[in-house]
Amino acid sequence: MVVQPNDCGLGKDRGIEEKKLRGKSGWGMLIVVPAVMLAGLGMFIAGAILVDAIPPMVAAMICGMLTFIAGLILTGGFKTLQPNEAYVFTLFGKYYGSLSREGFFWVNPFCSAVNPARVSLGASSKKLSLKAMTLNNEKQKVNDEEGNPIEISVVVIWRIVNTARAVFNVDNYMAYLSTQCDAAIRQVARQYPYDVSSNGDEKSLRGSAQEVADILKGEIQARTDIAGIEILEARISHLAYAPEIAAAMLQRQQASAIIAARQKIVEGAVSMVKMALEKLSDEEIVTLDDDKKAQMVSNLLVVLCGNKDAQPIVNSGSVG
Repeated sequence: MVVQPNDCGLGKDRGIEEKKLRGKSGWGMLIVVPAVMLAGLGMFIAGAILVDAIPPMVAAMICGMLTFIAGLILTGGFKTLQPNEAYVFTLFGKYYGSLSREGFFWVNPFCSAVNPARVSLGASSKKLSLKAMTLNNEKQKVNDEEGNPIEISVVVIWRIVNTARAVFNVDNYMAYLSTQCDAAIRQVARQYPYDVSSNGDEKSLRGSAQEVADILKGEIQARTDIAGIEILEARISHLAYAPEIAAAMLQRQQASAIIAARQKIVEGAVSMVKMALEKLSDEEIVTLDDDKKAQMVSNLLVVLCGNKDAQPIVNSGSVG
């Protein structure tokens, strides 16, 4: 059985492509911006104290105030990034670029950072994390290939590789990933039985863990490529029959185990009886006719195949 990942038509339109933004070093602007603010403050004070005429004084004060306000606006351009973090900026509604280099930078202060998933991540910052992250989806009830209801959940290791797609192609990349994981689980689970099927198929959800994990990873990757997400690993973290059939399936498994154990016991008992008869005959310890052999075989099988320990009976009479 070969399951091909389903791209669901999402791979045809990739949307906005990422534009790398270099950003200016923030250390140079850290000198310029305070200088502008001090210059504006100085102009305001000079206009208020040193200028005697009213119009020049007012003009100097206004220029100083505007210069100081401009300095305050420039302070909004300072940004700091740790390793594996990124900013996605928009400028008046248009995509401006993505800054993903660690360090201290200054960008256009009118740019706005965008991160639609910061509420889902529980973070107040608008930075995007480029680190490998884990998604542990809740258990959901699906049907396997044989129609049996099962409970299944997966753990997905993922990271963002295209910040523009993650922010602009989907509404919330965290919620989108979770939804696509649920859909992929249903798609893959119905391709395999829970356990080895009665028709002899060797592949199953429980027995072919690595193969199922590879198929699941490919299925999720095909669905999340539009969101700029790379799936590093996807594995089943919980797999069990649904509660309504769990008891019946447990009885079936127990019955199968008992039958297999009994077959092994009978095979061993027959082998031991055969060996005992051959030893008695070869070493001529005792001569047994067919009736005695049948009785001995019956007794040995009862002893070897019984669930309880046999109670020995000493026979002082003649064997022959």
